[in-house]
Amino acid sequence: MTTDIQIECRQGDIAHQPDMDAVINAANAQLMPGGGVAGALHRAAGPGLAEECRPLAPIRPGQAVITGAHGLPNRHVIHCLGPVYGVDEPSDTLLAACYREAIALAEAHGLASLAFPALSTGAFGYPMSEATRVALTTVLTATRHCHHLRRVRFVLHDAASLELYRRTLARLDAPASG
Repeated sequence: MTTDIQIECRQGDIAHQPDMDAVINAANAQLMPGGGVAGALHRAAGPGLAEECRPLAPIRPGQAVITGAHGLPNRHVIHCLGPVYGVDEPSDTLLAACYREAIALAEAHGLASLAFPALSTGAFGYPMSEATRVALTTVLTATRHCHHLRRVRFVLHDAASLELYRRTLARLDAPASG
């Protein structure tokens, strides 16, 4: 069954996406609070998130796991360990695996909507233009046969990243909104 997936690109805070079934955490291998996205989500979720994550760690680059959302306004958090650019190779394959695994977990849990940050582009150093291409291409391909997933949102930190995502999405001829 092929469905039309709505792809959205918005500037905002990944920890404040109350209309999404799940948010994606740009996790570290130990699934613990850190800086950036992981720190923001753990702060908003409260200590229960770290407690639930502890027995699931460590995870490998490209891997994803799912937990409850605790104090976040979502049902779940899907934790993805993106590659450290120039260290974890092949970086494009590992980054694409994060998006595919998150979508597979969403489907397995009957989720209709996901919000992704720009995985691996912060402290992990992945160049934004390359990461954007990998993210959008992978999501467009991986969602072609989803039964439950209807909406994927990319939540970008700044206006320049938002514009890059929108331009790239338009080039890929996908319907964009947001």
